[in-house]
Amino acid sequence: MRAPYLNAAAVLALCAAVPAAYAAPLASPDGHLSVDVSVSPDGAATYAVRRDGAQVLLPSALGMTLEGAELSRQLALAAASPVRPVRDSYTLATGKRSHITYAANEQTYTLRNPQQQAIDVTFRVSNDGVAFRYTVRGAQLKFQSEATAFAFAPDARAWLQPMAVAKSGWGRTNPSYEEFWQKDVPVGTPSPMAGWIFPALFRTGDTWVALTEAGMDGSFHASRLAAQSEGGVYRIAGPAPEEVKPGGALLAHAEGELVSPWRVMAIGGLDTVVNSTLGTDLAPPAARPMAGWIKPGHSSWSWAILKDDFTVYDTQKKFIDYAADMHWDYTLIDAYWDQKIGYDKVRELAAYAKTKGIGILVWYNSAGPWNDTDMTPKDKLLTRESRVAEFKRLHEMGVKGVKVDFFGGDGQSMIAYYVDILKDAYDAGLLVNFHGATLPRGWSRTWPNLMTMEAIRGFEFTTFDQPGQDAIPAHAAMIPFTRNLFDPMDFTPMAFGDIPKIKRVTRNGFELAESVLFVSGIQHFAEIPEGMATAPGYVKRFLQELPRSWDDSKFVDGYPGQYAVIARRAGKTWYVAGFNAGDSDKTLTLDLSFIAKRGKLISDGATERAFSQSDISAAKATQIVIKPHGGFVATFK
Repeated sequence: MRAPYLNAAAVLALCAAVPAAYAAPLASPDGHLSVDVSVSPDGAATYAVRRDGAQVLLPSALGMTLEGAELSRQLALAAASPVRPVRDSYTLATGKRSHITYAANEQTYTLRNPQQQAIDVTFRVSNDGVAFRYTVRGAQLKFQSEATAFAFAPDARAWLQPMAVAKSGWGRTNPSYEEFWQKDVPVGTPSPMAGWIFPALFRTGDTWVALTEAGMDGSFHASRLAAQSEGGVYRIAGPAPEEVKPGGALLAHAEGELVSPWRVMAIGGLDTVVNSTLGTDLAPPAARPMAGWIKPGHSSWSWAILKDDFTVYDTQKKFIDYAADMHWDYTLIDAYWDQKIGYDKVRELAAYAKTKGIGILVWYNSAGPWNDTDMTPKDKLLTRESRVAEFKRLHEMGVKGVKVDFFGGDGQSMIAYYVDILKDAYDAGLLVNFHGATLPRGWSRTWPNLMTMEAIRGFEFTTFDQPGQDAIPAHAAMIPFTRNLFDPMDFTPMAFGDIPKIKRVTRNGFELAESVLFVSGIQHFAEIPEGMATAPGYVKRFLQELPRSWDDSKFVDGYPGQYAVIARRAGKTWYVAGFNAGDSDKTLTLDLSFIAKRGKLISDGATERAFSQSDISAAKATQIVIKPHGGFVATFK
């Protein structure tokens, strides 16, 4: 039978009456990346990502469940907004780039359940990745679970760090994002702990994907990837019940509007992923202006090698002199300073440091009863009243910033605690460094006084036992591709001399390269004066002149867990650094034609503790040989 004729008006009416199951693809400005959003006949909402037509993410679930609102199944695609170009630019005090521009295409898809409750999913596709977030509106909104998934092809590979079980580890201080990565494992490998942390790195075909989240204003809990990922399908999971500030909320809740963080995927070649700034591109704009007292820098620090017994007045004065001799900016006084030195004597140290052009930073224990640590000062920051009074006292003492340690996890109330500290510290004119902490997730853009955060198994672990030291080359070679991709990181790098009771397995060139490869608003150098005295004058001069922040960065070469070479620019000077985690020489031919200058190369000498210096030319094919567990830095002025 011949089908009845429908005029144009009837066709439009029919389309309006039956919601479309598929939306047109949303493409990046350059057209290389695209996202397809669809709803299956049984109401399952999914998205899929393509790069140059090849599938990067298979159809992956969307949606969430709130108390009284099931918004992850039996959904219909009710509307799709017009595509909107997004353009943004901003400045960072600390990061791989000081001035950043962001461009993406944005579209919001409205999904409805049978009860006509709606959830908006807003996608942004930029040239270097894809991001999306959820918005739900209503009177009382209480998050229960999230359906979000990332489905990879079965032959994809993963580089992942396990999430530690809450309240495990020393002093019940986990999770602190301080485990070793599992490298190049098949997708679907289950986590040996409580899940996988962000950023999570994957390779599918010739495309790399780094997953993270951004846009944390304190109203939402932080997430991770679930422990189980059968078939290469990774799902968003929330924090454990213990990860809260006492009496506070675990999961997100709101009145009127609940907005999730952005689910972020940097996508492309390895260079695209390492060069990406999506983690801060999608963070809220600065909540406070870039004040003149916000000064990135370098710091001396006694505790890394000397530990608690040397947090005393005379040693800290010596480290102030050391920082001044190195032309650095700060000295960090660590735990127990309130007992072993005292407030009045720290005031004296701050006054003395000021005469040397050095600022004093002091340590705090964040903890209430969520862990068993006894290190002090403790409990001074728990309430806003106490915190404001303490920060005011520090400011009057001449202290420039605080290092706050031992946080209790990723629950909503704990995330809000971080934000509250940042707010009150800014208002008191104090810089902030968080340790024993979560991933920053773009906070350095929103809070310019946030100089750095740990969230890494850093140098201190290499001083505790030999296995921790032995693992460091491959561990450090993961960091430029994961933890330090988007956020500043307080690894506390670099030692040239001895570590008590430990045989250091890295060469001095490897240690020096960390000063450029690792990005931190304040770089707390672990080396003590005695170790620095063993370095030749040209190494000392390099560290005296090393920039405090970077104007630009460019991935040159590398592979996760094996080696990395990155170029960073400050003003008109380029610094190129690299290290080799392997057990044999690594011969590299590097394209440094974007520099096209002659410079100086500092690399390893004949022995593990030796350096060498030579001339180098930046060209299309610059050859460098990196010794096993070795490294280099090259300066092109």
